[in-house]
Amino acid sequence: MFRNMVTSLLKHDRIKTTEVKAKELRRWADHIVTLAKKGDLHARRMAMAIVREKDVVHKLFEEATDRFGAINGGYTRIIKIGRRAGDAAAMTIIEMVSSDGVKPGKKKKSLAKTDEKAAAEITAKSETSASQESKKSAAATGSAEGEALETAPVDSESQPIAPDGDSAEDLKANADSVETDK
Repeated sequence: MFRNMVTSLLKHDRIKTTEVKAKELRRWADHIVTLAKKGDLHARRMAMAIVREKDVVHKLFEEATDRFGAINGGYTRIIKIGRRAGDAAAMTIIEMVSSDGVKPGKKKKSLAKTDEKAAAEITAKSETSASQESKKSAAATGSAEGEALETAPVDSESQPIAPDGDSAEDLKANADSVETDK
């Protein structure tokens, strides 16, 4: 049973099993990966005595030093997923880990795309924060322009009229002339 389980684990990089079986399977898988890191003929034959599929052993021996070369032991990860419905056995997912931190079965995103997205988000945040700060500073200082817009003449629909290019004094003068006309 464990020969079949370790073969499936190495072939698919993760399998779902009970917690007790996963803990024992971890010992078998770590032993096979250690043999693969040695890489000699004797280690390959010992691995073939346990793992019955030649393709799986060949693939493991090719990528073992690249994938597990930086770490010594702990080549598997056990994740608890709850209880089985029928007999309430503790179920887990056991998976092979990589030394570069990428989960097995997941494709690594290109750094250029993630860097571009991060730069775009930072730019957008800085633009919105700059516009919010300028609005806050104008409201907080109570500038002459802000006061002039409050006293600016209004049209028939009660909307302030602020002609382009007028200074704050022109707006105040227009507001005074409207008040005297009434």
